[in-house]
Amino acid sequence: MRTGTMTALVGVAAVAAIFPAGASAEERSCRGSIGAATVDNLRVPQGATCKLNGTKVKGTIKVERAATLDAFKVRVVGNVQSENARSVTVRGSSRVGGSVQVKQGGQAKVVSSYINADVLFDEDRGPLAINDNVVGGNVQAFQNRGGLQIARNRIDGNLQCKENSPRPVGGGNVVQGNKEDQCARL
Repeated sequence: MRTGTMTALVGVAAVAAIFPAGASAEERSCRGSIGAATVDNLRVPQGATCKLNGTKVKGTIKVERAATLDAFKVRVVGNVQSENARSVTVRGSSRVGGSVQVKQGGQAKVVSSYINADVLFDEDRGPLAINDNVVGGNVQAFQNRGGLQIARNRIDGNLQCKENSPRPVGGGNVVQGNKEDQCARL
């Protein structure tokens, strides 16, 4: 009986060494294109360009410094996050289970998509657009410098815009919460 128990313990230890408890999901790096594939987490490395077409991401997409993401008809369980990216585009009936956050980058567009949580554009330098979307949370635009259009969205939370230059333009937004500051008339 002892030999059997010992063999079983050695077997369990070997499996634990191969598959450690709490192992995180794999991260795939994208340079180029990914079509109708399923990945865990996705990273667009510094300076790279990534085009997604019908891709399913079971985790989060992270767009690094000077990188470009063009996501068409994607399904993202988590968030789309970028800091200092060159360009971020989420379009074509894409679905994001979390938020889209674009901070201190260049241009960005979220068009004709469903975002379950928030859309945030913060301190971006290029042209920005949030058009024809359904947003389950807030749309927030703070201290952007390249121009911003916000049009024909259904926003379940608030529409908040502060310190953008030039002021945001657009209209036709249906907002369940409040339209605030620079976006009060959009």
